[in-house]
Amino acid sequence: SAGRAFEALNNAGALKKRLIVILNDNDMSIAPPVGAMSSYLAKLWSGAGYQSFRGAIKKVTGGVSGGLERAAKRAEEFAKGFVVGGTLFEELGFQYYGPVDGHNLEVLVPVLENLRDNGRGPVLLHAVTQKGKGYAPAERAADKYHGVGKFNPETGEKHKTVAAAPTYTKVFSDTLIKLAEQDDKIIAITAAMPDGTGLDKFGARFPDRMFDVGIAEQHGVTFAAGAATEGMKPFAAVYSTFLQRAYDQIVHDVAIQNLPVRFMIDRAGLVGADGPTHAGSFDIAYLGCLPNFVLMAAADEADLVDMVATAHAHDAGPCAVRYPRGEGTGVPLPEKGRVLPIGKGEIVKRGARTAIVCFGARLSQAKQAARLVEEQTGSAPTLVNAKFAKPLDTALLSELAESHDKIVTVEEGSVGGFGSYVLHYLNDAGYLEKGLRVKTLYLPDIFLDQDAPEAMYETAGLSARQIAEACYGNTPFATKTEKKISETA
Repeated sequence: SAGRAFEALNNAGALKKRLIVILNDNDMSIAPPVGAMSSYLAKLWSGAGYQSFRGAIKKVTGGVSGGLERAAKRAEEFAKGFVVGGTLFEELGFQYYGPVDGHNLEVLVPVLENLRDNGRGPVLLHAVTQKGKGYAPAERAADKYHGVGKFNPETGEKHKTVAAAPTYTKVFSDTLIKLAEQDDKIIAITAAMPDGTGLDKFGARFPDRMFDVGIAEQHGVTFAAGAATEGMKPFAAVYSTFLQRAYDQIVHDVAIQNLPVRFMIDRAGLVGADGPTHAGSFDIAYLGCLPNFVLMAAADEADLVDMVATAHAHDAGPCAVRYPRGEGTGVPLPEKGRVLPIGKGEIVKRGARTAIVCFGARLSQAKQAARLVEEQTGSAPTLVNAKFAKPLDTALLSELAESHDKIVTVEEGSVGGFGSYVLHYLNDAGYLEKGLRVKTLYLPDIFLDQDAPEAMYETAGLSARQIAEACYGNTPFATKTEKKISETA
């Protein structure tokens, strides 16, 4: 259902060059399919013409076994395309063949060889498969085995850990449902990720107010913009890495028109086993540079409750809330979210000399870093939860610049994000000329390979120890445990 697939069909059909496209039709991606195209493909497979043809073949071969029956079966598969038609693809300039059973190699291999050796112009082979075929647990729950953690391959039983705190995704979902019970203007939009974004629960509670647009993030963003023009309050929940697909629509359909679309950006930061394709590394930079945007990041799950409420109340233009994958920190959750003052940070703890200004979920590691610095030096740094990258709390930054020797910024995003915005302001305000030192900590300019999340953040230079070292000129710091081990050795 992604627009690029149709663009490619349109281009290939016009070029009329030799091209074989295999449509692997397993009736779902990570979630059950939606939209007209999936319905069209289902009709091709179950169409009356094809079914009547199957009946004729069975009559001819009734009671016959062996080679003739197999030959008839293969003839049936070859002829499906001619019986069913495949009108849409043929109108686009493709020769259509299928549907064929993608698991039947006796049929599939000869078809592929024939298309390879005799094809002219663009060809589309429609192969129908079953997701997870051959492994019973995946056949019974294909969506649950799309991307799976540790499990017993013999039984299919998944290794479950006891959650210490609710996930950020669940906190968002529960908060949005509570708000929607009070405001019928709230709608939710997902691009084929209802389970991953927590909107499956919203959809169960408000089926007429949840919209799954399929794997079509560009359309989803413009859909949200259109709803905003009619007075609705759209919440578009999407993984950070997938929102990149819709950047043109974010700029032209949302930002330029200053429409109050609320982007809930899940999987912000590094994501462990999902690796570089799913890492939410760039959204601070690519959204923060757009006029009219408000950009928030939750330091913990209580922050997220407040920020969902703030996004709901913000009708002056577009806003985005970013939050990480996985469990929260275990802080108590408010029964009702506070509407935060736009662009205002919070001093978590006052200290001296150095201020750690954290944007997002590295705040827990920043707290550890502050304790480590105090333990080693006897002087605690000031700790700030920035909450907003845009608009910046310039009043707070000025206060910190005038009362501290150094500011260290921490974020789970690429260069060009929160730290850059802070540097620009402090430089333009003249604080750097007065001797203020600034150290920005952000994700390195590489695509990090998958690993355990904390190992990835260690590689990225964003562990508690590395934040502590940045506070005082990269002086190596060791925890008490590390020092004890070293002294024992």
